[in-house]
Amino acid sequence: MPFLLCFISVAIPVLVKAQATATYDRGNFIAKGDTLPYRILFPLNFDPAKKYPVLFVLHGAGERGNDNQAQLIHGGDLFLKGQVRQQYPAIVIFPQCPKDGFWSNVKVKTDSSSFTFTFQTDAPPTKAMHALMAFIDDFLDKPYADKHHVYVGGLSMGGMGTFEIIGREPKIFAAAFAICGGDNTLNAKKYAKKVPLWIFHGAKDKTVSPDHSQVMVDAIKAAGGDPKFTLYPNDDHDSWTDAFAEPELLPWLFSHSK
Repeated sequence: MPFLLCFISVAIPVLVKAQATATYDRGNFIAKGDTLPYRILFPLNFDPAKKYPVLFVLHGAGERGNDNQAQLIHGGDLFLKGQVRQQYPAIVIFPQCPKDGFWSNVKVKTDSSSFTFTFQTDAPPTKAMHALMAFIDDFLDKPYADKHHVYVGGLSMGGMGTFEIIGREPKIFAAAFAICGGDNTLNAKKYAKKVPLWIFHGAKDKTVSPDHSQVMVDAIKAAGGDPKFTLYPNDDHDSWTDAFAEPELLPWLFSHSK
């Protein structure tokens, strides 16, 4: 589906900043013949005898592939800031979806100027989602992973993946954030009362309509949840820039526990 390469990525830098690629360690998770590349950032003065919060960050469609680098383009620098590393000593993981894969099970149609997304309910996971869930289960068995403080978030395709994985594994995640994503409103009941969620979108998004986030906010509230919702009035699809710059995002995220 070549057209998907053009959506989810606005003004992507040609290369990921050298600092990010040098600081995040490389890894590959292999299960049943499928390989999921990932980059991982350990806390400063990491001590394997201690337990640390774990955050999984899911990228958009434009960063798919197997270079194990492009997934750091959006958000990777945030977790390298000295103050962030000091205040939030967490393990941060950026897995990379294969170039022809998709985190969530969503049907995408396109014409010359727009995309239409049909989100599924009770559908089987994609190969990428299946590998991601296996990877998360495997990683959380590490003695230094704090199972009471596990988080997930993502942008666009990754925002869609965030909605889906908290619906599939609501007992795992203490909190989540979804940027310019979407889900089937029938799935809201799976996580509305179980996973605190902060939803972001740009009001001028011409790629993934902000309606996809608004209907999820309404559905989650109807199912008994209390999501945070930030709609940036002047943002197009690149609302992740403002979302990752939110001063309260990380304090809010890491304040939750299971």
